[in-house]
Amino acid sequence: MRPALRLAKNYGTVLAFVLLCVLVGLACQCRVMKGQWEENVFFTPENFMLILYQISINGILAIGMTFVVISGGIDLSVGSVLAFAGMLAASFSTSSTTVTPWSGTYTLAVPILFALAGGVVCGAFNGWVVSRFRIQPFIATLGMLLAARGATMALTGGNPISSLDARLRWLGTGRIWNVPVPIVIFVIVFAVAWVILNRTVLGRYVYAVGGNERSARTSGIKTGQIKIWVYVISGLLAGVAGIILTAKTGSGQTNAGSSYELDAIAAAVIGGTSLSGGVGRLSGTLFGALIMGVMNNGLDILGVESYYQLIIKGALILTAVIIDPSRKAADS
Repeated sequence: MRPALRLAKNYGTVLAFVLLCVLVGLACQCRVMKGQWEENVFFTPENFMLILYQISINGILAIGMTFVVISGGIDLSVGSVLAFAGMLAASFSTSSTTVTPWSGTYTLAVPILFALAGGVVCGAFNGWVVSRFRIQPFIATLGMLLAARGATMALTGGNPISSLDARLRWLGTGRIWNVPVPIVIFVIVFAVAWVILNRTVLGRYVYAVGGNERSARTSGIKTGQIKIWVYVISGLLAGVAGIILTAKTGSGQTNAGSSYELDAIAAAVIGGTSLSGGVGRLSGTLFGALIMGVMNNGLDILGVESYYQLIIKGALILTAVIIDPSRKAADS
């Protein structure tokens, strides 16, 4: 393999992230040189901390999505599952007792456990449907997207839940050693997920199933169980993200997480995870999420309209998908 191809294959996402930071930084510096700004607000520690804070939820969803996509699947339901889990957490952590029959302020463990359990149940159901009935993951998770969103609305009759307990809100607005709690949770989730994917039998089986499911089954791997596990992981992390989003906004919203599944898929694909399965790294997903975060942050700072941001984001995703076959060819 040529050195340039090897460099692009191993560090392409990192190089793209660095290049994007340089370009955005130069654009901001031009504003400073023209006298429009007093300083380059992009290259400040506070701004980079803000970027990490902004991508924490999408990053957590993208980690779960990476497991699913590497296994050869897709999960369109994570945004709706996020909303469902967040609404469960809010209903067990509100001073209003009229929202649902069980509403009230419980110890912090109660809303967290119910939210995570809701995510796990949704994920397990996705995996069971995909593996048991051999339904295309796109269709199976599309059904869950609708069902989970409907369940979210049914919990409270379509009404939001406010007046949340301060202990739950701390998970979205608090700090640990001056680092926002969502960033700390994101780092912990990434570290645990990296160990699972790269240092455990489950991780090796996920790659095997995504690379060639028939060969994996012939080798004695219980492919159905592996599929269930990756969707459980995705659902669990959607639950984590739902708790954080609810804590950040201070309320449970029925429309929370709308289109978040697209950002999660985009982060994984931009990071080099192949939609064909069997190829991908969590480090790539991390930088994929960072690329999207820097792009959104930089365009906001530069005052680019939101509709142009969507066009640029779409072009970025298409570019990542177009170059994906060359990455797989480089592996062969």
